[in-house]
Order: sequence, then structure tokens, then C-alpha cells
Amino acid sequence: MTVQYGPEIHFDAITELFQNAGNEGRNFLYEYEVYNLLADSGAETPPKSILIPRGARPSEDELLALPGEKVVLKIASPTIIHKTEVGGVRIVAKDPNKIRSALRRMLYEVPENYAAWCQANPAAVPDSYRGLSGEALLAAISRDVVGVLMVQFMPPDSAAFGNELIVGLRNTREFGMVISAGLGGTDTELYAERFRKGQAIIAASCELIDGEHFFELFRKTISYKKLAGLTRGQRRIVSDEQLIECFSSFIEMGRRYSPVNPQAEFVIEEMEINPYAFTDFLMVPLDGMCRFSLPKKLGNTRPVVKIDTLLHPGQIGLVGVSATRKNFGRIILDNILAEGYPAENVVIIRDGVDEIEGVKCFPDLKSLPEKLDLFVVAIGADQVPELVDEVIALDAANSVMLIPGGMGENEESQERAAKVIAKIDAVHGTEDGGPVFLGANCMGVVSHPGNYDTWFIPEEKLPVSRNQPYRRAALVSQSGAFMLHRYSQCPELAPAYMVSMGNQTDLTLGDMLKYFKDSDEVDVIAVYAEGFSDLDGLEFCKAVRGAVLAGKEVLFYKAGRTPEGKTATSGHTASLAGDYMVCESCVRQAGAIVARSFTEFQDLFLLAETLGPKKIMGNRLAAVSGAGFEAVGMADSIQSDDFQMELASFSLQTQARLGALLKENRLDGLVTVKNPMDINPSANDGVHASIVEVLSQDGAVDAIVVGLDPLSPAVHSIMNSDVPAFELGADNGIVQLVAEVVKKSEVPIIGVVDGGRLYDPMRDALLERGVPVFPVCDRAVASVSLYIESRLYAERIRNGAGL
Repeated sequence: MTVQYGPEIHFDAITELFQNAGNEGRNFLYEYEVYNLLADSGAETPPKSILIPRGARPSEDELLALPGEKVVLKIASPTIIHKTEVGGVRIVAKDPNKIRSALRRMLYEVPENYAAWCQANPAAVPDSYRGLSGEALLAAISRDVVGVLMVQFMPPDSAAFGNELIVGLRNTREFGMVISAGLGGTDTELYAERFRKGQAIIAASCELIDGEHFFELFRKTISYKKLAGLTRGQRRIVSDEQLIECFSSFIEMGRRYSPVNPQAEFVIEEMEINPYAFTDFLMVPLDGMCRFSLPKKLGNTRPVVKIDTLLHPGQIGLVGVSATRKNFGRIILDNILAEGYPAENVVIIRDGVDEIEGVKCFPDLKSLPEKLDLFVVAIGADQVPELVDEVIALDAANSVMLIPGGMGENEESQERAAKVIAKIDAVHGTEDGGPVFLGANCMGVVSHPGNYDTWFIPEEKLPVSRNQPYRRAALVSQSGAFMLHRYSQCPELAPAYMVSMGNQTDLTLGDMLKYFKDSDEVDVIAVYAEGFSDLDGLEFCKAVRGAVLAGKEVLFYKAGRTPEGKTATSGHTASLAGDYMVCESCVRQAGAIVARSFTEFQDLFLLAETLGPKKIMGNRLAAVSGAGFEAVGMADSIQSDDFQMELASFSLQTQARLGALLKENRLDGLVTVKNPMDINPSANDGVHASIVEVLSQDGAVDAIVVGLDPLSPAVHSIMNSDVPAFELGADNGIVQLVAEVVKKSEVPIIGVVDGGRLYDPMRDALLERGVPVFPVCDRAVASVSLYIESRLYAERIRNGAGL
């Protein structure tokens, strides 16, 4: 039986707390109000507290009203967040005179200490104090002090490192409400910075997770290991059920007071309990803060269904095509026609010219005989706002591709972009929804199913194999140049669609994922992102989850992981780069495969395209090579912060078959049957293929990485060789033999061809036959390990165990 954990939450009472604070002109709760909120949220042990307002003269009975032999005094001010650093927290004996003495001292000393702190930390000074100094600063700080909160003292079981917990909610611009939890206390930021990823702090979208599954993530942290008594010298101080109830409560509050909840009376901007301490199996909040806001009106919904006309247009129109020179518009026209799109279904908006390259020209949009499916705009950015107005007013197209830059990349063009965005949003509020717009600063689209190519790269610069087979994949990139360079370096990827998103003036990454998750043409969706539009990160994650549930694979890379990277990103595509940790966590939990580098992105893309039909049963790897260093290198590469692979244990039957194979080829005196397996440079093509085939039939092997030893004198690996024994195209050569095993195997098999450019034809021949191949072994193992880990997680999602 599954036990559901979830405390009763009194939302009406919590809403009343926000309402009362708002009536007083506040967008925050005082600490004692946060404790009241926790009580209403089902928390077990919010401490009893009494606010002593500044200037009040509390009676002796009031000072002795709290239980226990001590009390905690905390300065109450909306601006002093880190109270401990400025003497704003004191523990005193529950004696009236000692409490009065501490109260008076705090009301004078804390503002002085905080004023000194502000002078020493000018970057962290609250806005209301900026530019103030001396007596003016001190007076402002003192004026904001509401009083002193007297709180029940509850001694923690242990003051050892790791025995405090932070739990928080945050309204993020891209992902909406996010819950986080981890090592608490005054050094939380330091822990998050210094510990390995996912060890100190974890985060997740409230919309995509529940308390039990968030707890499963939390179990992997150092914080849980300390609290559960799993480290040397520690004992358990909290139950799993308490943690699940706490997380469930925060998640439910995050969903209720969310910017995407149309019934939300308020939005929690930030709520944090730091820390929870633990007393005799009770979770005790020792400090809390909460900021809130009124909900904002969301923009109109974009008609995502019209993306189909963008990718499969029946008629294309262009503006900005030169009749005399190869400008961007002319290159786009050339590429559309070269891809095989019929010229009779293309029109050009150009006055004074009858036709260009056999394509009919019209003087303006009003002259068009019918509505366009796709209108490609390749004119100067200063002309775009007027043209957008005209397209909308005439209802001239279902979709529009905005090629020009200068639409929000710098301060000068932001006003222009804002006008365009407002006009587009307004038409989306009409019954038909108006056209959808791709871009601006967009390099274009290659749609093989749509039979067109609008990239503005001349074919001389980017040789293209037209009308060649393509894979059931889509590459969606916020950077056109990233997509272009990946295609140039890795033509073997050959996705059906390549879409440059640009500035996301209208259509967003989330919109494109929504479309492709339901596409019958696509099984793999690869995305390069630099930043999400407001709340589009959440929509993107929902679409990722939908794609995974539909049996598809989503690959993701997020640029802007460092402060410097964020700055470079926002300057490039007019997108705000958000918190990378939150982004990575949310997208990974939605079910995407998250790449850590450009190289890893293209490697994982290749695996997703080629290994999709293969069965992934577990994480047990078999490693084979004729080079000893390579076999060892594979074994050394099976573990990292992001994945944990194991070396498979071969069955007795497999060991016997391998032993017989080695004996038959006179290798038994040189090779030992083990994993990893060094099969010696004298192993020929047939031995490589036969060993891989045997391993693929062992039920305890989930994946195989095999070094194909191109430099071995026993392997056919050189194209057009004068030595028959080395000729790549020989009958029963290693390429043909291994490719045949890969084709029959349900187990993923990955090749490694570690050699110079002489062996590029060998790599190409394997790739053409559906064998994923890598130039070095550690790269192969890391990529297949990440891929397998993600595939296994996706399967848990489909089975309802990975929410």
C-alpha cells in the first residue's frame, strides 16, 4: 500500500496573512507571521513567539509568557536579513531584568552594527539605504526597526556540521515556483558553492514534482546523510516522513501561490526557512522570511498550431531579395530553390521587377493573390515594425520568419523590439490568433519534410548534400551560429528539422517543444538554449515531460552557466540567462538528457539518433579493445558526478564462449577473459566482431563500448590501401562485420576509432551503417553513460515513478 504524505494546509488563513500585510503597505511578512504561516501550512512545531514593538513597555508577565528557561531575542526589521552577523539574535535567561537589558541594548547596538555592515558591503545595501551614510543611514535603519521578537528557545539535538536544514520557495522568472532544500545555517551559500553538484542544495519545479519524489532527490544530498545518521558518529534526528510532509507542504503552497495559477490571490516571491533545527525528532524553524506580490496578467496564448505552416508551407513569400547581387535575401531564395521547393509556390515582394530566378514578384503585400503560409523577412531592422503592422493588418501570412538582427540585442533596439512584441501579443488575443513569428535575429530554418532551406549561408561556404536521407530528429537552437557549426562539423547528424529561434520575439523554445512533442516526423529533439522568456522555462519543461511520456528523447544544452557566460548570452540574443542550477535541475527532472559541453551535446545527439530503438535495461557496461590503455581508460571513465556505470559481470556461458573463441584464434595465451577485456593488437576483424556479438547476447550486459583498433596490422582500416590486408572496403572487413552485429543487436554498441585523419573514412563508413563511433574511449564511455542514465530515468517517468 502506498502511503500519501501531505499535511492539511489552511490556505484561507495564509491568504489572510498576506492580505493583512498588504493592507499595511507591506509586501513581506515579519518573522512571527512566517511562523503563523507555517502553523497554517501544517508544520508540527513552529515556535511560540511574541513581538515587543519598539517603544513598548512589556509587563513582567509578558516577558515570562514563553515556556522554557531561556528565550531568543531577534531584531524585527524588513531590511536586516542576516541578523546574526550584526548582533540581531541573542539567547538570554528567562529573567525579566535580563530580557529588558538585552532588548534595550539590541535596539541601539544592532542599527549601529548594521550601518557599519552597510558601509563595508555597499553592493549588498538595500535600495532604501543607498547613498546614505553617517547619521542619516543610522536614522533610516533605526526607523525601520519594528521591535524585537521574543521566541521560545528550543535547544537543538546537535550543533554539528550538517544538522541544520534550509527549505525555500522562490518565484523564478523562467520556471515559476521552485522548491529548494539542503544544508542550512549561516554558510548555506558557501556549501552550495563548494560542494559537488546536487550534494549541498537541490531544486525542482513545484509544478513537476511532489513531496515524495522531491524527497528521493534529497536522499542523495549530504544534508540527508547527516540528518538520517548515515555518517560516522551521527544518529538520526528526523524521520523520512517528517521531511516528506515538510516538502509536500512547501510544494502545495508553491502551486497555490504561483504566477501560473489563475486563481492565486497572491504570489510568493520568496519564502525561506533557514534553518530548521531538530529537537527530539521535532523540526523547529529558527528563522524565516517571506516576500509576496499580487499576481500579474499573463500574455496572450500564441497559436502554436500554426508552427505547422512554418515548417511545412504550401506557399512561401520573401521580402528583401536583391535582383542584382547576392544579399541575404537572394541567398535565402537560392537555398529554397536548391532544396527542391517548387519555384511556382514562391513569391517575392519587390516593386519594379517582374521576376527573379523564375520567381514572380509583386510590388507589395496588398497585391498578393492569396494568403502566405510562410513569409520570410530579410530587410533592415528599422523597417520591421512597419512591416509587422502591415502583415497583421492584412492578415497576409500564417507564419513569419524575421531574419534581421537589431531587434533587442542592445539598448538602442530594445524600444523597437518592445513595440513589435506588443503588436504581436495584441493580435494573439484575437479569435484567429494572428500569425506566429520566428526570430528576430534568426538564421532561418531547414525543413527537409517541408522541402525548403532558408539559411542565408552560401552553398560555397557550406556544401550541402541535397535530397539525402535524414533522421527523425529536430535541432532547435537559440543561436543560429551554434546550429550552423554543429551541422558543418557533424553532417552525420542530419536532423529532419533545424530551427534557429533567435530572440524569441514571439515563438519560444517552449512553443517549439510543444509542437515537436506531438510531431509524427520526430523522435529526437535537441535544444540549445541561451535564455527563456518569462515563465517559458516552465512551459518548456512541461513539454519535455510530454515528449518523454510520448516515448521521445529530448537533449538539452544551456549556455550561460557562469556570470561571464550569462553576460555574453544576454548580449547575443536579447534573452535573460537565468540561474543555471535551477534550469539544469528542472529540465533534467522533466526527463531531458542534459549535456555539459558542446562536444557532449553533439555526441549525445548522435547516440539519441542511433540508439533510440535499442533496449536499455540497466547500467552494466562491457568494455573491449585491442589496446591495453584503451581498455583501462574505459574502466576509469565509468563514474562521475552525473552518472554511475558498472562493469558487467559476464555469465559462465559467455566466459566459455569467449574462451573458445580466443583459443580458436590462438589468442588464449595472450588474452584473459575479464571486463574490461584487452584482446591484443593481433586480434583481427572477425575476432572483434565475434566478441562483440557474444557480449551482446549476455543478459547481464546493458551496453558495449568496443575499440576498433585502426592502427592494428590485423584490422582492415585504410581506404584505398595498396596493402590488401589493410583495405577498408575488403569483404568481411571490420566495418561490415561490426555493422552487421550492431544491426542485429538489441543492446547498444558504441565503437571507438582512435587514430588520425587517415581513419576518417573508417569513421564515416561506420556512421553510414548506423554504428555510433567516437575518436577516444573516455568520450565514448562518458556519453553512453549519460545517455543510459537519462534513458533509465525517462523509463521511470513513463512508469509513473519519476515525477
